[in-house]
Amino acid sequence: MKTEWDYSNLAGAYVDRVDYSTSAVNRILSQVVSKPKICDIGAGLGHLTKLLAPAALVIDAVEPNNNMRELGIQSLNNFRNVTWYEGVAEATAMKSNEYDLVTFGSSFNVCNQELALKEASRILKTHGYFACMWNLRDLEDPLQIEIEKTIRSHVPEYSYGTRRQDQTKIIDQSKLFCNIESFQEKTIHNVSSEKFISAWSSHATLARQSGDKFSLIIKDITEIIRKLNLVSLEIPYTTVVFMAQKL
Repeated sequence: MKTEWDYSNLAGAYVDRVDYSTSAVNRILSQVVSKPKICDIGAGLGHLTKLLAPAALVIDAVEPNNNMRELGIQSLNNFRNVTWYEGVAEATAMKSNEYDLVTFGSSFNVCNQELALKEASRILKTHGYFACMWNLRDLEDPLQIEIEKTIRSHVPEYSYGTRRQDQTKIIDQSKLFCNIESFQEKTIHNVSSEKFISAWSSHATLARQSGDKFSLIIKDITEIIRKLNLVSLEIPYTTVVFMAQKL
């Protein structure tokens, strides 16, 4: 399925992205019914799906990109309660009033948010929950400061888009949800240097803005990491969550 954000060429590297904070995911699950039915929208390769699956009765993972969805199916084939579907956030094709929880893991920023909220409300049960989240790099970390300088040397006007913005206003303006809250959970990920480099090759926001400079930026980031001469890295991240209840 063709979408504005095309992850086809990034899917292979996406597997090396770090996972969300388990504490953040458990906090979401603590607010919904036991053994919930969940729709994970923009599920990608299942980074969030696999954290939700052990607590869920059913998870329907919706992913528009064929390459991403196929890799997700392969990586989560041991979860018998997870079923994958082709669809977009604005039109999932899922049944109305079906789910206790609808989630967006790093996907709410790559869709029409107004339409996605309407669709989430449609497929949620009354008083069900919406949650969107992102893993954000700690930009005060010395390594990230150096990487940011490298990115901006190629793309001076580089923007993070909406992923680092407060989502409260857009959720509230929909008039579809109440009890809006946000929370953060900090975590340190120990990742191999090679996987950290590979994960940058899946960075769609950077790829879109850098164009034909993308490969040069990845090369420069690779050189930064290789100079550290470390097998693994301790990288600080913050999982940021925005959650609300259907009216």
